[in-house]
Amino acid sequence: MKPRSMAIIALFIAALIYGVTFTIAKEVMNVHIKPFGFILLRVSGATLVFWLVGLLVKGAKPIERSDYKKIALASFFGVGLNMLTFFKGLSFTTPISASVIMVTTPILVLIFSSIIIREKIPNFRILGVIIGLVGAVLLIMYGHVSEGDASNRTLGNILVFINAASYAMYLVVVKELIVKYNPIIFVKWLYLFGLFMVFPFGISEFLEISWQEMPTDIYLKTGFVILFTTCITYLFNLFALSKLKPTTVSVFIYLQPVIATIYALFVGSDQLNITKIAATLLIFSGVFLVTRQPKKPGN
Repeated sequence: MKPRSMAIIALFIAALIYGVTFTIAKEVMNVHIKPFGFILLRVSGATLVFWLVGLLVKGAKPIERSDYKKIALASFFGVGLNMLTFFKGLSFTTPISASVIMVTTPILVLIFSSIIIREKIPNFRILGVIIGLVGAVLLIMYGHVSEGDASNRTLGNILVFINAASYAMYLVVVKELIVKYNPIIFVKWLYLFGLFMVFPFGISEFLEISWQEMPTDIYLKTGFVILFTTCITYLFNLFALSKLKPTTVSVFIYLQPVIATIYALFVGSDQLNITKIAATLLIFSGVFLVTRQPKKPGN
């Protein structure tokens, strides 16, 4: 099998894992593990795994002292604020709403790139940003028909949107560091800083976990989030990035709401309505315009 084909398969598997995680994580939280306790469990578990894997990396360039502050900033957006808002938001809203809102990340990356690194934006991409944001606002404010399994959908959707913005900022901030260091060496420090950030928020809820009363399937689902959603998907994305362009890799995030919707509907943990469909179409239309390549002169 060609390396490009293997990379595409790896990305599809990563998207599949991410899409299923929206529902799996929600099944674990609140009833058995509160959101911030779950975050601390996930980050500490991933940190341990990445540092153990880091022991196998030989001859990699060490982190320069001047870059630790940059890694800490990247960790704030990519681990701290990112996870705290996502899992807290997911505990309030539904898997479908959360996954669709996350699709706004490429649009937000475009906005932050234009502001921070002053990237010029063609008019059709500006139109895409507006259409996508209209869809996101529509979903946040009106994308529900009943309370169902969502205690506060509006607050939850807002928190997930903050998460998308945080992750988008992380992608912009982290560009310089990714090309400079070995990915494993970089990510082990990223998660170590992140562990210190989420620890004060999660320690009390972590200590409340009743391990003896937790069903076996919850242990398995928690392990799935730590090992697969955090560690395996990161390694698969690294492999894909070594074979494909970053723009190609980023497109696979658009599969997540489709997978999350199918899985959530299949297990009966969410429901579809016309507002969600309309908001999804607006978001995908915006994403299409934002990711479309400008025509070359003469074409």
